[in-house]
Amino acid sequence: MTTDHSQPPLIDTSKAHPARVYDWLLGGKDNYPVDEAVGETLPAEARDAARQNRAFMHRAAAHLAAQGVDQFLDIGTGIPTEPNLHQIVQRTVPTARVVYADNDPIVLRHAEALLVSRPEGATDYIQADVREPDEIVRHARRVLDFDRPVALSLIALMHFVPDEQDAHGIVRSLVGTLAPGSHLVLSHAAIDLFPELAEQVIAQYAKGGIRLGFRTRAEVARFFDGLELVAPGLVTATEWYGPEQQPPAPEPSGIYAAVARVP
Repeated sequence: MTTDHSQPPLIDTSKAHPARVYDWLLGGKDNYPVDEAVGETLPAEARDAARQNRAFMHRAAAHLAAQGVDQFLDIGTGIPTEPNLHQIVQRTVPTARVVYADNDPIVLRHAEALLVSRPEGATDYIQADVREPDEIVRHARRVLDFDRPVALSLIALMHFVPDEQDAHGIVRSLVGTLAPGSHLVLSHAAIDLFPELAEQVIAQYAKGGIRLGFRTRAEVARFFDGLELVAPGLVTATEWYGPEQQPPAPEPSGIYAAVARVP
């Protein structure tokens, strides 16, 4: 573990942060009034979306573990909510190695919850921003073997990176470091499924100082350019499940989700 815990993380409670708003939407306690203020203004469907994202991550991680994937890089981890990704995959692959990354210092405060690995496996945590992909990969190489397949997890993250910050280029850079047989797991808020709700969410986050870049299905599909989509392809979060899994209960969702293999 290379993250320095000797100094308390500097947490800015004067403005909302996506990880803490997400925690509030999931019913967590690790948020501040400024985050709750944003969450309170969001439509009820925002809580559904947070829950759906989490459930998709659970199914995708379990599916990949069932296929023998034993290395995971989870960026935009968020505040720990059990079961965390390493707990899911290590149920099937006890030797799995997982690296988490997030840019909110409050996640560092809870990093120990992300690091209780099975003794056969390993977990690590880095405080870093997805906009610094080289830094994340440099750190992750200390734990993960990038000459072997790695599952890159970007759950409900890239819609916080608007086009002018080159969201697609960031994902291309990260995927470009992965060996053949690796996977990209990504979920992303849609602008074209429920446009009025999406615009309401974007506006309320903006009032809290958080910019969002919701995207159309075609724009989300671009994140998977050059990759091989795993069935059922690019669908809504509640429609994605592995062939060995029971389908989730039918439910409307404003989130696109997919898993794709690096050829």
